[in-house]
Amino acid sequence: MRGATASRRHGTGPAPRPLEALAGRLLAPAPADRLAVLRALVCAFGALYLVGRFPHVVDSAALPAHRWDPVGVLRLFDAPPPAPLLIGVASAGPLLGLAAALGWRWRATGPAFALVALVLLTYVNSWGQVLHTEHLLVLHLLVLAAAPAADAWAWPARPGPRPAPAGRYGFPVRLVTLLTVLTYLLAGWAKLRTSGWAWAGGEVLRHQVAHDNLRKAVLGSPWSPVGGALVAYGWPWRPLALATLLVELGAPVVLVWRRLRPWWAGAAWGFHAGVLVVMAVFFPYPLSGVAFASLFPLEHGAARLRRVARAARPGRPR
Repeated sequence: MRGATASRRHGTGPAPRPLEALAGRLLAPAPADRLAVLRALVCAFGALYLVGRFPHVVDSAALPAHRWDPVGVLRLFDAPPPAPLLIGVASAGPLLGLAAALGWRWRATGPAFALVALVLLTYVNSWGQVLHTEHLLVLHLLVLAAAPAADAWAWPARPGPRPAPAGRYGFPVRLVTLLTVLTYLLAGWAKLRTSGWAWAGGEVLRHQVAHDNLRKAVLGSPWSPVGGALVAYGWPWRPLALATLLVELGAPVVLVWRRLRPWWAGAAWGFHAGVLVVMAVFFPYPLSGVAFASLFPLEHGAARLRRVARAARPGRPR
């Protein structure tokens, strides 16, 4: 027993079990600033996004009730919510998002904003067309809502010293990263599940782009002339398909190698930019870059802002 104790003390004992190692990584201390900046970025984007979705919410409220096809948390409702109630909630959403981004009364505004975003975005997806582009944003908001994300960089500022790094600040950030990775991994897995490795050959992607653009052109929706022209050629589609699978199935590398995080985030951003170019499909959250913010040491930017703010104070010697 003494030998075993001594060996653990000197680092020569048995390696930790996989679950223990995973828990250690997830719960490792992180600065409060990192979580706070992530809160500000995600909630600010969410507030702006709800502003952009407001006209669609209003238009959906005028649709006939027989088109109501609820999904998610609204599946229990046989009829759509009353239009005045819905528009009132949609009007309050961006204001809640702004308050949450500032960290004002976070324990109330954070969960309230996440819930409003969940309900509103579920509502607009309950009329026959589900937009998968919105799922990741809502998942991130729900994680942050349950976290102490306003212990730093909140308004009004809290008196006293800044909190020390702790696991309660690191875990939510890593969970956000894990959710991001899983969404891309599942997207890649779904491609292989439906088409097998033939998807990597490029023809499946080529036909998908051709069908999507033709359907949009027939229906009078915005479509991509670039994608419409490219489908006439066979050679671009294999490298595009391979790059897509590499980004999606390769997402877990960011959980293991930190140095690859900027490269993967850039590749994922490029993937979404490519989808916009060839299919006219816009993924606002990833293209804003905010979807990948948890991959970076955000506290460094917060420290720079803090130094700039101190230097700008009146009466401070230069």
